Amino acid sequence: MTDVTATTDTVAERTLGIILVSSSAAVFGLTGVLTKSIHADPLTITCWRGFVGSILISLYVLWRRRAGNREPLRLGWRGWLLAVEGALASIAFISAFKFTFVANVAVIYATSPFIAAVLAWMLVREPFRLQTMVAAAVSLCGVTIMVWSGFGTGNLFGDGLALLMTAGSALYMIMVRAFRDTPVVWAGAVSAFLLFILGWFVTDPLAVSARDAILLVTFGASFALASILWTEGARLIPAPESGLLGSAEVPFAILFAFLFLAEIPPAASMVGGSIVLCAVFAHAGRDWLKARSRQRSSNIS
Repeated sequence: MTDVTATTDTVAERTLGIILVSSSAAVFGLTGVLTKSIHADPLTITCWRGFVGSILISLYVLWRRRAGNREPLRLGWRGWLLAVEGALASIAFISAFKFTFVANVAVIYATSPFIAAVLAWMLVREPFRLQTMVAAAVSLCGVTIMVWSGFGTGNLFGDGLALLMTAGSALYMIMVRAFRDTPVVWAGAVSAFLLFILGWFVTDPLAVSARDAILLVTFGASFALASILWTEGARLIPAPESGLLGSAEVPFAILFAFLFLAEIPPAASMVGGSIVLCAVFAHAGRDWLKARSRQRSSNIS
């Protein structure tokens, strides 16, 4: 009876984890739509997103501490480095949507795990798997097609920002793995607050319309919600599965851009994006299948 109850609890936790991570991907997919729907400049957007997001994430961290998770709040130099690096990547991320198609930014960002693998190999000599090398090479071909199509148009600058943001996100992944004793979620809240401070001194965040103000608050809340959903969901399922489900952010972003903005990227972007998505899902799917196979073997034994 105890084994049946334990199995039921495990299945329930896994189901909840899948729902939470999938929901996180869907909410993250709204980033491009919200950014393009707001008329304010990118720095004002990041300022409001940081202000609302930092408050909500801080409340979440404090709630988890009251619930028994006594994760330390002291950042140290590593935590501050994470916060600053995350803030810079966020500025590039928001700005990229203003200068190119949502699909381009989403697809380029999907290559961040491969760039992280390359950087990890270069910086800390972390082993570079053959399947990751192949997937990275294939995705690079897709990104090249997308970026090449931007020459002679106004999209090249946005594609460049997306590449810069993706490299920053990849570096952030490596830092999170290296700084295992650092409170990552709290560093994310501090990062968001740094964006608010920067925006307050550089731009005028109050000089926005009522419509933009509503969208900006919604943007900040969606950012916090997506971060919290992913954090809670990733605790309940294996890393390969959360990575596979998290990849769904890309098709969600493209779908929402089509539904809410009627944005259809050019043929080159669609071809390059399809190549990248095939590489991403094939790589994540292979990891997920291997994890399932190992789990079944351990259950049998």
